[in-house]
Amino acid sequence: MSLTHHDQAADLRDALNHVGYYPDVVADAIGDALAGEQVCAWVIHHEPTFDRDEVRRHLTVLMLTPSRLIVTHTDEHPADELLPEPYASTSAEQVSLRTVSSVVVTRMVANPGQALDGPERRPGVSEVVLTIGWGTAGRIDLEPATCSDPACEADHGYQGTFANDDFSIRMSAAADGSDAVQRLLEFARALSSATTPST
Repeated sequence: MSLTHHDQAADLRDALNHVGYYPDVVADAIGDALAGEQVCAWVIHHEPTFDRDEVRRHLTVLMLTPSRLIVTHTDEHPADELLPEPYASTSAEQVSLRTVSSVVVTRMVANPGQALDGPERRPGVSEVVLTIGWGTAGRIDLEPATCSDPACEADHGYQGTFANDDFSIRMSAAADGSDAVQRLLEFARALSSATTPST
């Protein structure tokens, strides 16, 4: 069942409240990032991060609007020299859908030879990795170039590879629940559809 604009936004807020990770802080940052645009699809990933002997939480929210992909990250921090009390930080990156260059979905299906699940008779997906590239940042790995002659002492310059710093999110039925896996698949389908050039 497709949701209306109001239903999607309300559903997202309900999910933030259910996760319970500073929902008001995250919702405020999301509201600013949306800037009045409707939410077409969304996904939340809540995960712990380990810092020495401490466990802190990290929340990623992906939102799809008619024109943008919005990626937000919320982290909690201990008191430091900048702030005397523990605090949370939320960053929001807004990516035009025109600049999304790749959407890669990797699906893991356990026991692929068994019967298909559900009324739609689709395979049960146990894990999904969604990788999105939009080319805003890249990485060049250089190393000295060599030749096949082991006695050669000439300077052959450098050779290297260029790779985009893609964004990836992973969910598994065991860690996040099967509903979360299905929501990530639905988000991936919506993003793929939104970024497919019209013919």
